[in-house]
Amino acid sequence: MTDDTEVTFAVAAYGRDATWDLRELPESATEDLEELVRLLRNSRSEGAVVGFVCIDDDWCAILRPVPGGVRLVISDATAALDYDLASDILEELDVDCPTEEEVEETDEPWPEGEFDLLEDLGASEQVLSVIFDDEDLYASEQVLRVAEELGCAEDLADLVDLELDY
Repeated sequence: MTDDTEVTFAVAAYGRDATWDLRELPESATEDLEELVRLLRNSRSEGAVVGFVCIDDDWCAILRPVPGGVRLVISDATAALDYDLASDILEELDVDCPTEEEVEETDEPWPEGEFDLLEDLGASEQVLSVIFDDEDLYASEQVLRVAEELGCAEDLADLVDLELDY
């Protein structure tokens, strides 16, 4: 984790032959789901494509373009009350946005999505559920833990200037 609590980034990871190439995406990718998915699809590789998004180190999302759509996980659905990107992610998942009352009733993380989206890449549904249910992790730490499961955490940390704390 970094001392700066305003960690925001979008990164595309391209998997080939058990290695990953990572590329930071423009700021516009952190603001609009359609733009984010377009950027991930435009640089499609022969292997897997995974998008990592972290917003203000408050919440994060993992994306995986698939034919005819995109598979998604968001670390905290309550972010949809304040961020258009989070709202768009819930809409794509066909999940209702939490109400203000629901948010006030819980201090727990509210992860939503398809936790098996990286199963074939070595990050099991169970592991992703544990990562996103851990209320002690900052969003950037959650993303790094997912990247660690895929084998690209060091490259991601270097690219977005984060420290690996584990």
